[in-house]
Amino acid sequence: MRINEHPIIDFDHSKKIHFTYNGKSMFGYEGDTIAAALFDNGIRYFSDSVIYKRPRGLYCAIGNCGSCNMQVNGEDNVKTCMTLLEENMEVISEISEDKDD
Repeated sequence: MRINEHPIIDFDHSKKIHFTYNGKSMFGYEGDTIAAALFDNGIRYFSDSVIYKRPRGLYCAIGNCGSCNMQVNGEDNVKTCMTLLEENMEVISEISEDKDD
């Protein structure tokens, strides 16, 4: 789901940005966070619960919870909800297995 119209914010979806997630080619738009682009590409499983390893989705989207932490361009524990998408980023989940397949 993507918001296309807003009474205050002007969304510009003219510039596509390409990136990879677990080796799969995806795209978002300039101004998107990594998490927003992943969600728009159908990714709903962002992390595992600590004890039982149950799937967790995007939770707070303001950088407080760590549910969206992933490896970005080789750096671990990047908060994808706070990090803007850049061209050719390599995003790798830190989950036990990819359950979005």
